[in-house]
Amino acid sequence: MKIVVGGQVEKKQIENLIKEIDPSIETIVKSDLEAAMVMKTGQADYYFGACHTGGGGALAMAIALIGRDKCETVSMPGKKPNEQKVIEAVKSGKKAFGFTGDHFEVAVPMILKALKTNL
Repeated sequence: MKIVVGGQVEKKQIENLIKEIDPSIETIVKSDLEAAMVMKTGQADYYFGACHTGGGGALAMAIALIGRDKCETVSMPGKKPNEQKVIEAVKSGKKAFGFTGDHFEVAVPMILKALKTNL
């Protein structure tokens, strides 16, 4: 599995957490636009991004380049990640996941678990 990390905040921390959970996952950290292009060209399987709103800077470029139907806002200010909604998003084929920077420690393990369970 290869994950590109984009978004506006916490990129290195997100990458470190992914590696801590599963060192076999290949990760790359890019700017928003570069990360979305990596997804569009099939160079990564999934996109994780964080920003202050969970959907703006985290997913805007991914939405523009790979389509809203492939993107999921996992959390927003005042709305923590919901495991059932993450599972449903993975099952429905979502490839790009956005969340707020303050939720990355909850969102990343939840998304990875859903991906591994539903592959």
